[in-house]
This record gives sequence, structure tokens and C-alpha cells, in this order.
Amino acid sequence: MAIEVAKIELKTVKDASGLEACIAKGQFAADEVIAVIGKTEGNGGVNDFTRILADEAFRRVLLKSGRRSEAEIAKIPMVWSGGCDGVITPHATVFASNSRTGPAAKSRLAIGTAMSVELLPEDIGRPAMVEKVADAVKAAMKDAGIGDPKDVHYVQTKTPLLTIDAVIDAEKRGHDVACEVHDSMGVSNGTTALGIAVALGEIRMPKAEQICKDLALYSSVASCSSGVELTQAQIVLLGNKSGAGGRYRIGHAVMRDALDIDGIYDAIRNAGLELPERPRSDDLKGRVVNCFMKCEADKRGTLRGRRQIMLDDSDVHHHRHSKAAVGGVAAAAIGDPAVFVSVDAMHQGPHGGGPVIAIIDAGE
Repeated sequence: MAIEVAKIELKTVKDASGLEACIAKGQFAADEVIAVIGKTEGNGGVNDFTRILADEAFRRVLLKSGRRSEAEIAKIPMVWSGGCDGVITPHATVFASNSRTGPAAKSRLAIGTAMSVELLPEDIGRPAMVEKVADAVKAAMKDAGIGDPKDVHYVQTKTPLLTIDAVIDAEKRGHDVACEVHDSMGVSNGTTALGIAVALGEIRMPKAEQICKDLALYSSVASCSSGVELTQAQIVLLGNKSGAGGRYRIGHAVMRDALDIDGIYDAIRNAGLELPERPRSDDLKGRVVNCFMKCEADKRGTLRGRRQIMLDDSDVHHHRHSKAAVGGVAAAAIGDPAVFVSVDAMHQGPHGGGPVIAIIDAGE
């Protein structure tokens, strides 16, 4: 199945007019949409309801414009990351599939999705969650028709985090939880990333005491988000597959720190676009569809030997500092502020840096 990709700007929190426009002009049909990955303009925290508003708006358009039932549309993975700090523009990247195929000699973008078994509150931050996520990632690879983990370049997930009600539920069943409610977003993301790394052979199964502690363990293709809207791990896996058809290819690299613009260009090269030794955004010639990256403040409080204050700032959370900074670097690199930058990057790329994924238009 060939994959069509469209980046759509969100004009308001509940705006899905860009999706309607793509459907109206025949870029893809409503019933061909298989996944959405987007940035919304809320606070990016546990109580960021802009994610829910955007999700509802997009699903309403698919229900109105297609033939799928509400139950079928509810199963479409839509991963919304809140917080558009700095120059980041709220937007969504929509993935649709069609029946076109291509020559076996050409490797093009393929997508697989899966849902894990239910993740219990007491699983978050523990080996049980790593194992459940790893199983779901393998299922998503099978769904994409990708057999070699080296052909996987991006695994975007959404997993549950803890709420007070979830903690009480676990206690009633005789279980404790691994962390506090407000720490659970980062812990859920980090544990999920280890599950991805295990599934793809990047690391061995970690010990319980290494989870969210040993930062030398990471995945180079994981981008993990969490929220209150689900109780399973939702997996969207992207890679390249021979004969898949379509115009698009995907690649990845890592940013070693928040200023590593070369890591962004390395991901674009890995996707298949030839660039000069010292690229600029003009060299991309509009062929980069989008870049997706994770980041967080370096816990050592330094950046290239210089002191950083974001971890000491009591007025603005360090997540917002790092997201705005990396968003600016990424926007400058590709010449477009509609970039997907998400924080809480524990076990996602090297400490102080993070994975960066690029999707390019490779042509017919």
C-alpha cells in the first residue's frame, strides 16, 4: 500500500479545515486516512485538553466525509503532542494509504500500527510495560510488512500516564505504582522507549533498576508521548519497504544536544536526500515534508561547556525552555516552523539530545 503524507496547519485548537481541504481536492479519501501525528497549542501537561479537542475535530471530519463507522474511526491512531512553545506552529501530519504499489527496486515509506494489551497503573515504569510495548512494536512491524528492524526509522507512541484515580485503583487491587502522578508522563515515555529499543534489538531487556535511571540505554527511533485518553500503548511505526509505492521515504539520526543542527541534516540525508557538506534550508528545495524530534534539558545543567539555567527556573518549566530552543533550531534547519518537537525524551536518544526523524518527497 502506497502512503500519502500531508502536513496541515491548525488555525485554531479545533480546526480541521486543512484535513477537509485535502479530502476535497482528492489528495486522499477520508477512508484512506490511517494515522495522524500532530502538535497542539496547549501547555503540554497532564491537563492539556487541546489534544482532546484536536482529536475530536479530526475524527468528526473523517466521520462526515467517509463511510467508516464511529467505532472504526475511533481506532485510527492519532498522536497529539501538546505545547507549541517558541516558534513552533500547531499542525498535523496526516498519513493515508492507497492501493498503488511500486517497483521492488524502490524502497518507499510504509506504516504499521498496533495497540498493546492493557497497561495497568502498576505497569508504568516497570519491566511489564517494557515487555507489553515490545510485543506491540513487533506487531506494528508485521502490520507494516517490514521484517528487518534496520528498516524502521520512527516509532511514535502514545501511552497512559497516572492519574489519582488510577493510583487508587491500583491500591484497591493490592498494588503500588512506580512514581508520583506528575512524574508519570516522563516515566511512561521512558519505559515505552525501552520497549521500542528491545523490540528493534537496540538494547537487551533492561533490569528493573535501569528503567528511567540508566540513561546510556536509549532508542534512536523512539518518540513517545503519554496522556489521560487511553489505557494501552498506541503504536505508529514507520519505515521503508521495497515495492511499497508512493513518493515518500523516511530516515533518522540523533541530535547529540539541543544545538546539533547537523543531526537534523543527517536524518534528511538518511532519508535519501543529497545535501552539500554544509547545508542550508534552501538546499532542501521543499522536499522535506516534516521533521519529528524529541528533546529535554540536559540534567548536567550544561550545554557545550556553558552553564544553563532552565533546570533552575521556577517560573517556566524546563520542558518549555528545551522545546522552544530545539524548535527554533529545527525551524531554521528546514525553513518551516511547523515542526514536531516533543519533550520528556528519557531513553529517547542520547542524554541531552534526542532522535530526529525526517520524511522526504523522493519523487515518483
